[in-house]
Amino acid sequence: MTKPLTAFAYMSFDVVGTLIDFEAAITGALTAIAREAGVDLDGEEALSVYRAARYEPDAGLFPDDLGRCYGRIAARFGLPDTVELRARVIDAVGEASPFPDSPEALARLGKHYKLIAMTNARRWAFEKYEAKLGFPFRAGFTVDDTGTEKPDPAFFHKVFDYVEAAGGTADDILHTAQSQHHDIGISRRLGMTNVWIERRHGQAGYGATIEPEAFTEPDYHFRSLMELADATERAATT
Repeated sequence: MTKPLTAFAYMSFDVVGTLIDFEAAITGALTAIAREAGVDLDGEEALSVYRAARYEPDAGLFPDDLGRCYGRIAARFGLPDTVELRARVIDAVGEASPFPDSPEALARLGKHYKLIAMTNARRWAFEKYEAKLGFPFRAGFTVDDTGTEKPDPAFFHKVFDYVEAAGGTADDILHTAQSQHHDIGISRRLGMTNVWIERRHGQAGYGATIEPEAFTEPDYHFRSLMELADATERAATT
């Protein structure tokens, strides 16, 4: 039986794609570059090229790797490829905005849980995202802090160690994310209760997020973070 939402002291979050709309930042930057170059660009197709590039063996850390990925996208669509344009795309994603519901929902969830960020982004980008989200986190773990990326279990164990040092256990954490590949599948294998925020509901495919080998049925499933905040508050008053 799934544990109730009221059974957890901590809520951990994927950041990029769950709280921060990085797909809009990518397509926005690419559309502007394409317009300037007089090139017709399909945003969803561009995201699929980006996703494929992130599978490549020489993939770097996010969002710095956007420069290399832009090279793949430029080649596919006939866009100009310069150092300046690569930096422009990296900067655009570093300045990506939250989903409209993220700041308010996090503030509401923060009344019920201690919030922890778990992101494959570099620390420099996370600090920008955290500020735009209203600094809601008790702790934030980035790829620079852990030395590895999700779905590596070692990333999750860094968070478990943090919670255990504060007197809790991994069972006290409810993990929340949109990525089946990076978060939902591995959190299930580690025995965590999880929440899938389906940010791309109503859209086909996985967009810019790496496609999982297999779909994992989550413990909780919402289409937005606000739906999770609403459900949490209902659970807390019953």
